[in-house]
Amino acid sequence: MKPVQYFNDDYLEQCRSFSTEAILEYLENFRLMQQPNDKTRLISIKIPESLLASFKTKSALNNTKYQTQIKKLMRDWLEK
Repeated sequence: MKPVQYFNDDYLEQCRSFSTEAILEYLENFRLMQQPNDKTRLISIKIPESLLASFKTKSALNNTKYQTQIKKLMRDWLEK
């Protein structure tokens, strides 16, 4: 069963202000994100050491690679 999404009035009002081009760009990027053989890109990001250490520890406790968990969080956030 697919989850149901609920949107509050503030979110819907914000969405009304999006241009057609912005909506199309988002949908195209979302479609491309679903591609199974999507190329990867190396990025550089500054994260506080304590936050990264805690994230790595929690990921290890859940038997998940921390970079995989970061990508999962990004996909989950985009799907909301």
